[in-house]
Amino acid sequence: VQLQASGGGLVQIGGFLRLSCVTSGLSGDTIGWFLQAPGKEREFVAAIRRSGGNIKYADSVKGRFTISKDNSKSTVYLQMKLLKPEDTALYYCASTRTIWSLVSDPSKYNYWGQGTQVTVSS
Repeated sequence: VQLQASGGGLVQIGGFLRLSCVTSGLSGDTIGWFLQAPGKEREFVAAIRRSGGNIKYADSVKGRFTISKDNSKSTVYLQMKLLKPEDTALYYCASTRTIWSLVSDPSKYNYWGQGTQVTVSS
């Protein structure tokens, strides 16, 4: 089982980035994105069911971030716009088979990618 996150980088305030999470060998149906800033806990960003397409966002990113999937490419995307300095963090994608009501809990995820750094500067 592998998850490969990519697409991070340095962007100015108000800028745009698209993260990708390529998966292989997965059995989990839900892919989630999480962020972790230095010295802080890992936080939920968004999740999507690979079958059915249910979507959930953290309140802090609603209206700015969009999660989507391309099952033919085994890839989940996180489009981020109107980026703010507080979005600066290491972003991880992860897989879970948990029930939908628990998808924002990082402890319910079994497999994690290596993370990709997003830095928003002025």
